[in-house]
Amino acid sequence: MSMKEEIEKCLHVLQDGGLIVYPTDTVWGIGCDATNKEAVKKVYALKEREDSKALICLVANQAMLERYVSHVPDLAYDLMDLTTKPLTIIYDNPVGIADNLIASDNTLAIRVASDTFCQQLIKRFRKPIVSTSANLAGAPTPASFRQISTPILKGVDYVVALYQDSSNQRSSSIIKLSKDGTVKVIRE
Repeated sequence: MSMKEEIEKCLHVLQDGGLIVYPTDTVWGIGCDATNKEAVKKVYALKEREDSKALICLVANQAMLERYVSHVPDLAYDLMDLTTKPLTIIYDNPVGIADNLIASDNTLAIRVASDTFCQQLIKRFRKPIVSTSANLAGAPTPASFRQISTPILKGVDYVVALYQDSSNQRSSSIIKLSKDGTVKVIRE
């Protein structure tokens, strides 16, 4: 199946509040509409994860990032330009996102996707997409598609048929940028 066909299938599922398993610029992820509270609830339930543990979401580009964060610090742009691996940044005061995706301290982890499939999917969807590793809470992050457990694969509405033979086991770096100028490395 072509990338275009896969994107079309994903769009239908996401628009209906469903869940997908998809290849990201890091590891295989579980995704849904990041603005849909009920869809986000399904992700927590599928992963058997407490909803107090925040999830990451992906945007297609910096312009989309600016629509969902009340203020993007200049440092964030510098970090995105300089990084050599995928970088997730935790921002203060997200807007327009499902409230159960936002951490208790009113922050949200967002990554500008660098993968072509993700960028095209998110651009077409016109909203951020949740991206959390395709595993049950507490289980190891799958290093390849073949390592994704059956409960995860059966618990989603669609599994993307692209890149299933490749492995991309690197997680993103995570940095927290606070409005007071504090920078904290969460994961290298």
